[in-house]
Amino acid sequence: MKRVLLHTCCGPCMIGPHTALKEEGYEVFGFWYNPNIHPLTEYNRRKETFLEFTEQNDIRVIWQDEYDIGEFLRNVVYRESQRCSYCYYVRLKAAAHIARKGKFDYFTTTLLYSKFQKHELIRSIGEAAAKEVGVKFLYKDFREHWKFGIEESKRLGMYRQQYCGCIYSEEDRYR
Repeated sequence: MKRVLLHTCCGPCMIGPHTALKEEGYEVFGFWYNPNIHPLTEYNRRKETFLEFTEQNDIRVIWQDEYDIGEFLRNVVYRESQRCSYCYYVRLKAAAHIARKGKFDYFTTTLLYSKFQKHELIRSIGEAAAKEVGVKFLYKDFREHWKFGIEESKRLGMYRQQYCGCIYSEEDRYR
């Protein structure tokens, strides 16, 4: 059975990719690393929902539980229009390092599930991180599982966030 490390931004976004990967015969491990999420209360709610989902579904998890919004902001300030590139890169590169260290066959991300993320940019950055670190990036277009993931997360009563996570996307939400 091939092992895949699934970088995960939140519990609801894990449902579709996790289900799809399991159905394809992968052994799935969750990976939590999201230093972009603002504010800290939002970060904690997403982490708790992720933890609940992984515990209920017996999913093993690797934690990189580092909340450093200052570092994220230092790297995107005055480059706000390119913030997603940095955000994707820092998380996918971390996933690649963990996947290599843990001898995983692949790494991938739930970011490929969202209809609101920059899909081709995620793919490109994931492939670049894989090449740089020396591990395989598993590209999957998880968006086909969008409706299933939403319905299932509602059925489970999960907290569902209304923005991708960073302070800039929170501002966009209210505009």
